[in-house]
Amino acid sequence: MTATTDYESGGRAAHPAARSDRVFGTLTLAAAVIVLLTLLGVFVSLVMGAWPAFHEFGAKFLVTEKWNPVTEKFGALAPLYGTVITSVIAMLIAVPVGLGIAIFLTETCPRPLRRPLGIAIELLAGIPSIIYGIWGLFVFAPFMQKVVQPALIATLGKLPLIGDLFAGPPYGIGILTAGLILAMMVLPFIASLARDIFLTVPDMLRESAYGLGMTRWEVNRHIVIPHVRTALVGGVMLALGRALGETMAVTFVIGNAHRITTSILQPGTTISAAIANEFTEATTPLYTASLVALGLVLFILTFIVLAAAQWMLRRMKAKAGV
Repeated sequence: MTATTDYESGGRAAHPAARSDRVFGTLTLAAAVIVLLTLLGVFVSLVMGAWPAFHEFGAKFLVTEKWNPVTEKFGALAPLYGTVITSVIAMLIAVPVGLGIAIFLTETCPRPLRRPLGIAIELLAGIPSIIYGIWGLFVFAPFMQKVVQPALIATLGKLPLIGDLFAGPPYGIGILTAGLILAMMVLPFIASLARDIFLTVPDMLRESAYGLGMTRWEVNRHIVIPHVRTALVGGVMLALGRALGETMAVTFVIGNAHRITTSILQPGTTISAAIANEFTEATTPLYTASLVALGLVLFILTFIVLAAAQWMLRRMKAKAGV
């Protein structure tokens, strides 16, 4: 009788906890469903808004360079090209520099400087993009025009194979300038994230490697980075997504020219810059639909990048036996 009473009282005591767990599970599920519904709603609205453009131009919209609002002939190839090239330039610069900063902060930086430098990097990540754009237009672009681009044209521009990448007059603004501004914007994000990731590596692994006689380079190359490589790949892909969708900073310094050139010193445009510049000027339904179609292309491109990141992470985890 006593055992039964204790069991019943225990069941009654456990009932509120079970009910709170069910409520918590329902709330988290609702949050996840809201995110999915929002994503689906954005996709559906973009498809509906872009349908007139795809109905008019078909698949040629994706491979046509011409963009003429007067004759209402539109193509997404030039903005798509500019988006990809500027993002590639940004990541080629930001990833190695960001990882180097993270390794310095976690391995070789004097302890009194670690916190101030870490805070400074996080503050750089919080600067609005329009500030980067204004600084890039009035300070960085003139520096590129007077110093950097003439030097590139005089040296690398005369080399075979890669000379065409640095041909043309030094405008200051252009694809290279936009890529460098993007690199400055995603660099603090990569450095801060990589620093936090490196701090998760157990000290025992580092101490064991140093005890075996490894140098700092060997410890980071063979111990630290392989231990957290999946998280690093995920962080880099998130930074790439930020670079693909950046608008205001790129709009200020890229030149906003709907054309494809082999030289990265020449003006170009990106999808987000084209939308920001021309959406208020779209006076016809087809013009508006073409700009919305550019947004749909950017949405799909970003989705492909993030999906590829997830696939890479799964492959890396499978090889690691996780």
